[in-house]
Amino acid sequence: MATTFPMTARARQARDFANLTLWTFQGWLAMFFVAAGYAKLTEPMTNLVTLMVWPQFVGENLVRGIGIVELVLAVGVLVPLLSWKVGRWPLLIATVGLIALQTVMLGVHATNLHIGLSIVNLLLLAITIPVFLGRRAPR
Repeated sequence: MATTFPMTARARQARDFANLTLWTFQGWLAMFFVAAGYAKLTEPMTNLVTLMVWPQFVGENLVRGIGIVELVLAVGVLVPLLSWKVGRWPLLIATVGLIALQTVMLGVHATNLHIGLSIVNLLLLAITIPVFLGRRAPR
């Protein structure tokens, strides 16, 4: 029979700090992908080509579709903020989707030697992966 002990103040503080860090990362991800998705949906293609280069190689519908996906995933990252009753599944699905999207875009940017955009994707992965790992199991 396992003995359980009450959580110490230090352990509670560490748990609270981790939770705050994850919520901060989730907020940053949501803000970034809402802005990116909105830009892909509303900006003329000439502006998007100037900013990101890769849209010149794909169709406009793909760029607009990626914008919609980014908006949906950004909302999914914040669903637990609205209600934990929904569960963590929307958050986990959204983070896996963002990890996949960022990995593909990292490959696109690295292949085309866009170092700045590659670094942005690496930073986004450095924020998204901890959110997925930290939220995948109940505390």
